[in-house]
Amino acid sequence: MSYIVNRNDRLNVLVEDLTHDGAGVGKVDGYPLFIPGALPGEEVDVHVTKTMKKYGFARLLNVTKESPDRVEPPCHVFSECGGCQLQHLSYEGQLVQKRKTVRDVMDRIGKLPHVPVHAVKGMDDPWRYRNKSQIPFSERNGDIVSGFYRTRTHHIVDTDVCIIQSEVADDLMTALKQELHGLGIEAYDELTHRGMLRHLVVRKGRATGEIMVVLVTNKKKFPQKDAVVELIKKVVPNVTSIMQNVNNQKTNVIFGEETICLHGKSFIVDSIGDIDFEISARSFYQVNPEQTEVLYGQALEYAQLTGDESVIDAYCGIGTISLFIAQKAKEVYGVEIVPQAIEDAKRNAELNGMDNAYFEAGPAEVVIPKWYADGKRFDVLVVDPPRKGCDEELLNTILEYKPKRVVYVSCNPGTLARDLRILEDGGYRTQEVQPVDMFPHSSHVECVAWLEL
Repeated sequence: MSYIVNRNDRLNVLVEDLTHDGAGVGKVDGYPLFIPGALPGEEVDVHVTKTMKKYGFARLLNVTKESPDRVEPPCHVFSECGGCQLQHLSYEGQLVQKRKTVRDVMDRIGKLPHVPVHAVKGMDDPWRYRNKSQIPFSERNGDIVSGFYRTRTHHIVDTDVCIIQSEVADDLMTALKQELHGLGIEAYDELTHRGMLRHLVVRKGRATGEIMVVLVTNKKKFPQKDAVVELIKKVVPNVTSIMQNVNNQKTNVIFGEETICLHGKSFIVDSIGDIDFEISARSFYQVNPEQTEVLYGQALEYAQLTGDESVIDAYCGIGTISLFIAQKAKEVYGVEIVPQAIEDAKRNAELNGMDNAYFEAGPAEVVIPKWYADGKRFDVLVVDPPRKGCDEELLNTILEYKPKRVVYVSCNPGTLARDLRILEDGGYRTQEVQPVDMFPHSSHVECVAWLEL
């Protein structure tokens, strides 16, 4: 009879793998236990906290045999904060683990054991890489707290420093925490829906150094705004843009619909390679521009452009990949369901003097057939979908019109593998997959896959 694991059991377990969110996986007679903080190759003492029919959860008590890749996390709130999952794993170990994650889903979900998965392209300096910080503020026992949410909760882990975001964000977070009460401003309370400041959002252009500060407030009327603007200018004398975004909804969505410029411009400019982008308060823009250049460079390499090709960029956003590709293609047609993003994309094309990039708002599976019906023909299709992967209708559209080459940029290896399987069954062949580490110290990994008809 197989061993049955029970809640409150104390066990010694060999850790074999990591889950997609960075927890160790140990097995007891084939029964998986998920153990946050444990690393592959380690023997650990655990306390079983929850058991389900097919798997359970356990708390790490003690490491009896340590992985050679285990390191001391440099962040003092790493064990509480939900922002990073892998600071206790050496950076070299993280890259090895992320490649293994991609290889495993290619084999298990995609049934693609023959497809090469290359070593992950990592960073020389994997710290302070985020160009955007979204910092929640709240009140606790009469004090203002700010920092980052504990995993799977809305409990703020109070801190003044985050070593993966910019020092500017740290400085502003600390200054606002110290000065808000003196200015007569309360932080927001989710339970009572009272208080003024909900979030501080800081964006910094890596190439330009331009800085945008967004104060997300619970009300539009902001009597103390001039004093807050002066405080921000004192902390960041060269600030480019100070914005107020109004969100008075009972929601965990950060931004509301209305944004007001309090100081400077309503956007900042940053560059990826030779392309400039205007970034507004609510624009989607990759948070690691150094690795974005690596990611897009890989997409460009896989597109194999000679200058004669017509390219579709599905899920084009504000045109970041489109304009990168337009440098080498005859023409690029971008489609995106969010109308505001399309307006941003058109403005960014104009900003860069590119007249061979065209953008249209709507669902890709509707707009692409319309382009074909208008007589357009395309050689290459690029997709960069959200974490859920490509919509089934878009995959059907690709298989119907059959561009000869597909470049798939993915932020979720599991849905990438699923979609590659569907495209393979429809006549494509996956040539290779290149993972890129966009989010060091987290369990996330991005990939670029190259497919030929």
